[in-house]
Amino acid sequence: MEAAIRHEPTELRLLFEVLQAFETAEAGPGSAIQTGPASLTGRLEAVLALMSRYTGMMRGMLALIDPDVPLPDLHEADIAIRASYGLSEAEKEKARYRLGEGVIGRAMASGQAALVPKVSEEPLFLNRTGARDPRKEEISFICVPIMVGGRALGALCADRLFADSIALEEDMRLLRVLASIIARSLQARLDFNAMHNALLEENRRLQNILHGKFKLDQMVGTSKAMRPVFEELAQVADSDATVLIRGESGTGKELAARLVHANSARAARPFIAVNCAALPEGLVESELFGSERGAFTGAVATRKGRFELAQGGTLFLDEVGDMTPATQAKLLRAIQQKEFERVGGSQTLRVDVRLLAATNRDLEEMVGRGEFRRDLYYRLSVFPISLPPLRKRKDDIMPLVTHFVEKIGERGRRKISRITPAAVSLLMAYAWPGNIRELENVIERAGILSGESGIIDSRHLPPWLQRGGQDEQGAPGSPPEALPGALPGDLTVRKGKTLDETLGQVEKRLIEESLRESGGNIARSALALGISERIMGLRLKKYGLDYREFRKPRP
Repeated sequence: MEAAIRHEPTELRLLFEVLQAFETAEAGPGSAIQTGPASLTGRLEAVLALMSRYTGMMRGMLALIDPDVPLPDLHEADIAIRASYGLSEAEKEKARYRLGEGVIGRAMASGQAALVPKVSEEPLFLNRTGARDPRKEEISFICVPIMVGGRALGALCADRLFADSIALEEDMRLLRVLASIIARSLQARLDFNAMHNALLEENRRLQNILHGKFKLDQMVGTSKAMRPVFEELAQVADSDATVLIRGESGTGKELAARLVHANSARAARPFIAVNCAALPEGLVESELFGSERGAFTGAVATRKGRFELAQGGTLFLDEVGDMTPATQAKLLRAIQQKEFERVGGSQTLRVDVRLLAATNRDLEEMVGRGEFRRDLYYRLSVFPISLPPLRKRKDDIMPLVTHFVEKIGERGRRKISRITPAAVSLLMAYAWPGNIRELENVIERAGILSGESGIIDSRHLPPWLQRGGQDEQGAPGSPPEALPGALPGDLTVRKGKTLDETLGQVEKRLIEESLRESGGNIARSALALGISERIMGLRLKKYGLDYREFRKPRP
């Protein structure tokens, strides 16, 4: 007790100086703790120097593990000496541990402090730094874990000449206090990094908007099946109604959701997408609503969920039919009340978010089987929109092919100059069970295989297309009948008329109709057809059309 009284003023002075150092570091965004690992290291080494000066400890070290390492990989992550006093750089570099290894690894794995009265008698003491000679020096070793959010992110350790048990207990008590101060600073750094990353993500999103990454003409289609879809998207975009977008996989449901958001009053606010089917069952709730620090193992910091990140903007829930009943109930409340709690939290949070959802499943059938909540179904399907499969909009296949070819060229990967009639015939005959996504992948593959020629032929298409594709129901079909005596690859739709002629007539009629509707406005016609103005000009020249002939006479 007398020893404790004797050391109290010294300890208070030490703690005051340590707190002063960290308060200076945490004063603002340009501070040492918040600006990176190098600044943090310098601050911690200053603390270790203070500790040595006031306590007489021979060496001090602070070991840290990467806080971003996922929980399953923790045992494979390195624990390194981030800051030290009394160790050379070479000695620091030699000291690497795994969780559970040596005195330091054991202390971090268990979350319990370790006290070694004589390192020469402790087999767990590995002396990785090589800074000590246990045969000549009688050294005691103290190691205290640094706990952040219920997880050991590091350990504060010190050497001192062999001392009695009372002195060692006092030193351990002091190190525990210092470790808690360091833990607070580490938590502040983690919180700052999370906020910094969120700001970077928001900046990227705004840059995408400014540079037109999600243009309105990205959804290509002029077919009869797509016209009502475009009308519905335009009608619902400027409202706050919840939209349920339905369609098979690969039909462009997320793109439709982005179009709704881009044309809404919320366009300048976040568009946050989450694929419910891609998340493990236990993570869906925390992804949607966020989690508090310490809510579960590995929750080392408070984390915002997708609802909070979408504040003021749009939240898109893809594959909503894959949600568990428990998550469905919480989602229903969030939609109805516009409020929720983070996982592990008690504070009720309110948000202003527009909800868009998508599914490729039959929700009505799921409601009938009790797999999907009826009340949630009605909340989601305020304004349902169905995207037709590609086999039901075959007039859009070639405009989509043109779009993907231009995309490949814009990315600078390869210039595709032409697609042969044989390849076009196979593309038109196929049923496309994977829809637009499959078509894009096929064109990307064919472009690579076309080589330097830049000409996509039937041999560059996947084997299943070369075998004749599939019929409308997705069953194996036959290629279109060829003209007698035609050269290989000159496949035709039917006898007497080539596919190029048929497609040309259809394309010419669509262009004429578009020009009539736009009053001869090339830009508006190109936008309606889903092509660029340059392509529109080339098509006018090809078919001998004069846009001026379609101008409406002045009254």
